[in-house]
Amino acid sequence: MSDRAVSSILKTLFILTLSVLTLPAHAELPVTRGSATDKGASTIESEPEWLYTLRPGESFVKAANKLLNKRYSPKQLLRYNAIDRGQALTEGDRIRIPLAWLKQEPGPARATSVSGNVQLISSNGRRKRPLKNNAVIRVGDEVISAAGAALITLADGSEVRLSPNSRLIFNRLSQFGKTGMADTRLRLNRGGVRTRVKPVIDGGTRFEIETPSAVAAVRGTAFSLQTGGAATHLQVTEGTVEFGIPGKLHRVPAGYSASISGNKPNIRRMPAAPVITQLPTPLTQLPAEVTWEAGPPTHYRLDIFEAESGRWVENRKVVGNHFNVSRLDNGRYEMQLAALDPQGAAGMPAVRLFEVDLQAYAANLLSPGEGDSTNDDMPEFRWSLNGSNELARIEIAEDKAFNNLVATSEWAPETAALPSRPLKAGEYYWRVVTEAGGNSVAASPSRKLTVNGTLPPVRIISVNYIDSQVRVFWESLAEASKYRVQLSDSADFNSIIKEATLKETTAALRLVPGRRYFIRLKALTDGPLQSQWGPGRELYLE
Repeated sequence: MSDRAVSSILKTLFILTLSVLTLPAHAELPVTRGSATDKGASTIESEPEWLYTLRPGESFVKAANKLLNKRYSPKQLLRYNAIDRGQALTEGDRIRIPLAWLKQEPGPARATSVSGNVQLISSNGRRKRPLKNNAVIRVGDEVISAAGAALITLADGSEVRLSPNSRLIFNRLSQFGKTGMADTRLRLNRGGVRTRVKPVIDGGTRFEIETPSAVAAVRGTAFSLQTGGAATHLQVTEGTVEFGIPGKLHRVPAGYSASISGNKPNIRRMPAAPVITQLPTPLTQLPAEVTWEAGPPTHYRLDIFEAESGRWVENRKVVGNHFNVSRLDNGRYEMQLAALDPQGAAGMPAVRLFEVDLQAYAANLLSPGEGDSTNDDMPEFRWSLNGSNELARIEIAEDKAFNNLVATSEWAPETAALPSRPLKAGEYYWRVVTEAGGNSVAASPSRKLTVNGTLPPVRIISVNYIDSQVRVFWESLAEASKYRVQLSDSADFNSIIKEATLKETTAALRLVPGRRYFIRLKALTDGPLQSQWGPGRELYLE
């Protein structure tokens, strides 16, 4: 062998040794086999492996029993790795484990955010019930959205956002032990989903969505998928998606879309992300206009999500290059704006984070005025607003601190309202409370209002004559504190012989025999209640 050949072999060995030495001591790397691409088509990698690094104090047998499923033994793993004795392995040594040998555990999903009408059909009994926030979704369950939407988080942190009018079945939700890898297989029967698959370990995590006409398989990416049954449409915004009919998948990279209604997908470049030119943050006033550069596309899809919960709060198609943002509570949001191609498929989205920070201001009270009184038990209250995008309502209480509300009105962007129920006669305090952004509240100064009321007429129950004395009895009114009595010698009470105020409900009178008299009463209160005179009663002592 020549010196040049020896030198070449030594150089190759040095490079291989250096490559091994540069690997981290506890790296967990995938090794995949069988990956192939044929004329644009590809298949999902088969027989993937996982490299496991022995931890301090951990034996080979202990690690194997912890990681392997029941069908495989530590001895089989030794043979697979071409190792004679497991005792020879120590901390830092690596073991190759086929993914198919690893323990698989259920990895339920969870509904992170639900808005509108979304139903969950359980695989256990096929019972349908509303899907609620934080509800657990298991293998075989089905989620159906009508006008609602849902954000579903998988066990490995991947996210699936279900669009309105969609039907999604969870066929497999598995985790490979403690590796962080997952096997997720869904079926989208109709509608659309947007996914963000967490790229844990390439070649390990498996994520597939099947539709009636296609399959989309990924290793860690973001994409959208829509199906109407006969056709399926894909848009890839990050990473790469394997897409097509089973057994004939084609790679679709980020920035491209694909449609399939037969055997081969039509792959094309998506419209570029629009350039947003105006979206101030924070937004201190709504509505606020967002604009973007006008281009050949004239139709766009605009979506707004709550940044923290991921709840879908706005989804619409927009014509032109501007849109008014409104009806948002205070908080942080994510806006996604994408141009639509001639077929109606969305292109690459422009993503912008923004904040809404609305402030409520105290309203100016107009009427009734301070200390006014009214005979109306449903008086109208009027005011003017000092902020924008505010809701307001009246609050009416018997105390100035408003600890005991007796009536309110509905929250509305109006400047006039009636109380929620009739007001009894009495003294009240009223104010207007304004709200902006869902959590900013302001209250106006309060005003005093008197509601005048009327007591029913007092009716005489009976009259007793004893010698020259007459005793009169009348009904008791709960609201009355005392009673006014008038005695007259005429039925029209033009001339009053005697008038008195009594707390009791009876009175004794001495009358002149042979003369005719007339008596009447009315109730009195310490408050604003008024009373009418009751009917007169004739008195005659023979």
